[in-house]
Amino acid sequence: MFSSLTTVATQVAVLFILIGIGFLCSKKKIFDEHTVKHITHFILYFVTPTVVINSFNREYDPLLVKKLLISAGCTVLAHSLFIALSYILIHDKAQAKRAVLRYGVIFSNCGYMALPLQNAILGTEGVFLGTAYIGVFNLLTWTFGLVLMSGSFKEISVKKIFINPGIIGIAVGLIIFLTPLKLPVILASPVQHLANLNTPLPMFIIGYYLAQITSFAVLKDAKLLLGIFMRLVICPLIILGAMLLLGIRDNILPAMVIAASAPAAANTTMFAAKYEKDTQTSVTMIAMSTLFSILTMPFLVTLAMSLMK
Repeated sequence: MFSSLTTVATQVAVLFILIGIGFLCSKKKIFDEHTVKHITHFILYFVTPTVVINSFNREYDPLLVKKLLISAGCTVLAHSLFIALSYILIHDKAQAKRAVLRYGVIFSNCGYMALPLQNAILGTEGVFLGTAYIGVFNLLTWTFGLVLMSGSFKEISVKKIFINPGIIGIAVGLIIFLTPLKLPVILASPVQHLANLNTPLPMFIIGYYLAQITSFAVLKDAKLLLGIFMRLVICPLIILGAMLLLGIRDNILPAMVIAASAPAAANTTMFAAKYEKDTQTSVTMIAMSTLFSILTMPFLVTLAMSLMK
């Protein structure tokens, strides 16, 4: 177990060195809000889909299909439990803050933070399984997430649910994986290069958000701390326990725990700003949960890896 802890901690440390570069770029004014917004869009529309497509560009394997379906089922179960838990434990008189805290508890940074770690620890198969989490995440973000943040069902649309980079990437990837079609070298090579950007670029953005913390007075906010604790510790332990009870082991277990133990989703702030919710709380929750995750993720992922057989 100590060997696994060292491996995970090393990979997390590598990610945080990259985060440190983003932090430094923010402090030196190399990055600003405008820059980060455009980098985020680049990652969303080009990098994340190519990561998914690259992981699916492999020979068809019925065992992997079975694992993918199990992963998808586990992800639905995880989010169902997280939603219930957030409504039971997260309360605040201010609806704007309550919505942000609940959103941050339910939705993790399963793309920017989890995929690089899944790839580093489990290889491309880890990313392959992680796409199941991303797929369910995207469907729920553009349905339940929109209602939670906007307070209205009117924001939901078929276009938002199915025509988004995450779902498109998975759809293209499935076509490649389930059919004889495979990417020719002239396409596979640029896809690989773009996919490789999924480790440094998201980490730079997270570093930028960490640099926005100007005071640790936020640590006096008990409700915010509860939300962060739920996101980083309670939620991953719940899905870990549920999967063990269901007899699910193999590399599905650490792949799901990595996604579930990631910090609050980066789009928490995007939705908070769009629907005039508590953006300060959203930025703080993203930054602080990212900071604390360097302590929580190694232990949780190591625990999952020790129980995967």
